[in-house]
Amino acid sequence: MTRAQHKGYLKAWKDNRGFGFVKPDDGSPDIFIHISALNNMARRPNKGDTIYYNIAQDSDGKYRAIEASIEGVPTLEEKKSASFKKLMALLATVIGLIGAALAIMSSQ
Repeated sequence: MTRAQHKGYLKAWKDNRGFGFVKPDDGSPDIFIHISALNNMARRPNKGDTIYYNIAQDSDGKYRAIEASIEGVPTLEEKKSASFKKLMALLATVIGLIGAALAIMSSQ
């Protein structure tokens, strides 16, 4: 089942407790968000962040944000992938420089 993605900004965040409230862009009431909804983000949220999320209803009838992400913040997997790509580019440059140095030395 696919859910519609919602957007809003993080109106309040209690980092020591791991939860806050999102003010939806559509003007609907603020929605609770727990840190677990932001699983795998490369950093913790900050007040004012733009949040994309889906909505679920708890057994007590309250709504909460789930499957959330922070605009402009990569997931841990994306961050690791970018770091690996940078490392490989650096390695290719070093190998190229070594090859050029060996070619110069062998021609002399």
